[in-house]
Amino acid sequence: MSDARKAKGWGNITAGYYAQKKVIEFVYKICRALLLFGLCFLIVQPLLNKISVSFMASRDLHDTTVISIPRNFTLGNYITAIDLMSYFPSLLQTVLIVLVSAVLQIASCTLSGYGFARFKFPLKNFWFFCVMLTVIIPPQTIMSSLYLNFRFFDVFGIMRLLTGQTVNLLNSYWGFFLLSATGMGLKCGLYTYMLRQYFRGIPKELEEAAWIDGCGRLKTFIRIMLPDAAPMLTSCFLFSFVWQWTDSFYTTLFLSRQRTLSGSLNGLAAKFGDWYAEFVMGSNPNLARSAPLDEMQQMVATGMLLFVLPLILLYLVAQKAFVESLSQTGIKM
Repeated sequence: MSDARKAKGWGNITAGYYAQKKVIEFVYKICRALLLFGLCFLIVQPLLNKISVSFMASRDLHDTTVISIPRNFTLGNYITAIDLMSYFPSLLQTVLIVLVSAVLQIASCTLSGYGFARFKFPLKNFWFFCVMLTVIIPPQTIMSSLYLNFRFFDVFGIMRLLTGQTVNLLNSYWGFFLLSATGMGLKCGLYTYMLRQYFRGIPKELEEAAWIDGCGRLKTFIRIMLPDAAPMLTSCFLFSFVWQWTDSFYTTLFLSRQRTLSGSLNGLAAKFGDWYAEFVMGSNPNLARSAPLDEMQQMVATGMLLFVLPLILLYLVAQKAFVESLSQTGIKM
């Protein structure tokens, strides 16, 4: 009987421990779900609010009973924003500029990252320190130098010697593309660092085997290293595309007269004010002389959604490749 009682007692203890463990796990899952939901809501809520406002008619903005769901659903805000932003011509031009810049950035950063990872040359650590300075130092600190350099562009005085004057690369694509091709574009130092770390993690035996088989350094780089670095190249390209898309510093500096989405978004409020004065006030002189602040903010929110819409579509298309690239990068680094 004593053995049976002991077995029963141990069974009760085991069952109690198991039940306690299940309760703790359940509470942990609930807390984790609530925490994740709260964080996601904090991130997504401003976007959801802008989406809701963009579909509201102007009278819904002044209706205190309308909070998140429009009572008078309309697409007029999007039609007006597309017209004021010259959306589709600006979209085409922005895609072209960003795509070329991203390709040039990845090409230059891949070469420099591979060089820092595999080759030995004088002052290698010093030059890599200079690369890291481009990540640490904000580009606004060298804005005046960039402006003067590209306003009076010259290469060792050769152009002034041959033509008698310098070249103005502002308000053209060439200054924008030149920075990307030379590894001095937006976030290029970060891409160089990421690719350098990735190439350092690739075994040198792969290159040595390729050299034994008769491949030179360039052929080894193209046929062995680049295919193996495809996950990191994918990540860097997507980062470059997104950051170039949302950049306003280099776009304002070099492409102030070009039609881009970021420039159109920055000037949307002023254009809406002019549009409101011309079309709305012209038909009803009793209205206010300037566009109401809430309607102006509504138009800016609509333009912002149109601005980020291509990035959302890009993420939906490339999310699988992006996630796989990050997972493979984490394993190899």
